[in-house]
Amino acid sequence: MRANAADRTPVRRLTVLYDADCSLCTFLRDWLVRQPKLVPLDLVPAASEEARRRFPTLDHRATLDDITVVGDGGQVYRSAAAWIVTLWALREHRRLAHRLSTPTGAKLAKGAVLAAAKWRGTQWGGRAYRPADGWWYDPRQGWTYTAPRCDGGTCVTP
Repeated sequence: MRANAADRTPVRRLTVLYDADCSLCTFLRDWLVRQPKLVPLDLVPAASEEARRRFPTLDHRATLDDITVVGDGGQVYRSAAAWIVTLWALREHRRLAHRLSTPTGAKLAKGAVLAAAKWRGTQWGGRAYRPADGWWYDPRQGWTYTAPRCDGGTCVTP
């Protein structure tokens, strides 16, 4: 199998796209901010205007469902590979990233990603919670719905 140019390009900076509406995702974002890094990390909300500006060809809807990390050389990592490359960027966790990149370690990393996805899904009735769809949760009042506004005579429908 031939390697493409992105596979041969060194990684000098990574952008982690995270779901800003997911409490687990924002907790991990905050944890990443505090970690000493060997490779700089840019933490950008998935499917945000900033993410769309930086990566216009990326499937931004998919980045809301699965962690996506983009290298400065065009590399795109998803799911377990995204977690592994993110750990690789951290000074205290590079050794762990190397262990997780082995065939046995990859199974463990995949299991951790699946467990996080399951936890995340159970928090919002089996799907990721998105305030943009009109639903909002208030612990005191429960779920409420506000229909999206139509700007300029056009309405976005799910």
